[in-house]
Amino acid sequence: MVQEEVSLQTLTDNEDINIGYSDNDIVVVDSIQQFAEVSAAHVSMSAIAICTCGRVQGQLNGQTIELLQNQVAVIPANVRITGLMISPDFNLKAMFFTNQILQRFLREKLSVWNEVMYVRRLHILTLSEDDFLFYTHFYDMLRLCFERGKDNPFRTEIIQSLLRCAMLALCGAMKQKFTNDRPMDMKSSDSHFQRFLTLLTQSEVKHRTVESYANELCITPKYLSIVCKKHSGKTANEWICEYVMEDIRYYLKHSDLSIKQVADLLGFPNPSFFGKYVKDHFGLTPIELRKG
Repeated sequence: MVQEEVSLQTLTDNEDINIGYSDNDIVVVDSIQQFAEVSAAHVSMSAIAICTCGRVQGQLNGQTIELLQNQVAVIPANVRITGLMISPDFNLKAMFFTNQILQRFLREKLSVWNEVMYVRRLHILTLSEDDFLFYTHFYDMLRLCFERGKDNPFRTEIIQSLLRCAMLALCGAMKQKFTNDRPMDMKSSDSHFQRFLTLLTQSEVKHRTVESYANELCITPKYLSIVCKKHSGKTANEWICEYVMEDIRYYLKHSDLSIKQVADLLGFPNPSFFGKYVKDHFGLTPIELRKG
């Protein structure tokens, strides 16, 4: 039995995995039976997987999970899955995606995903017959785009739009589930982490220091970073940077605001500082990012 590294590169390079579609941010997998030989895996991308046959048990960062037929596993990025026990007939369909595309797809709904993944740790959903039929039809539509739309100049945008719709539907189902469940008894660290993510999501100006967020939460910057690392494997500064980068990408590509207006809107002191930040994090100038 071996440990598997699950990343964009390893998925697309593995001939034993049936890939339905892939681009720089997404891999859609039709079949992944080769995991019968895996005892542990490090999953570097976020993933949504539907078990189509059999069952699998294991631990996700120490939390025991079991995935049965017609159930959905929702997995955050950078987790370790250990103690895998897989039935001989196990198979699944899955979508693996980068943080960049997750932010782009969900935008203001990202708080739902983060609460489910990192606070409530709800990773398994059971589909009703109607839900399963809905996602089956959705997948059939995607298959048509994969197979027949190869020459369409907007193929990537069409596929990503369909996948975004499916993810929004899933986020709605997750929100409905934890809304209907009894109120969660939160530890203080759970509450602080959830409030930090809420602040980050709702703040128009996200380009702020860890200290400024910690002050609003009435905790120390060090404690905020410890809480973030404990819940998500990422520091508070990494969370802030991810959100700021996506806001930059969004406003440069999907608005008519000038570079200076985008810099002002996102809280940068001047266009020069904004240009340096974009260059450092994207390897491009703001104009190049907008055109790219």
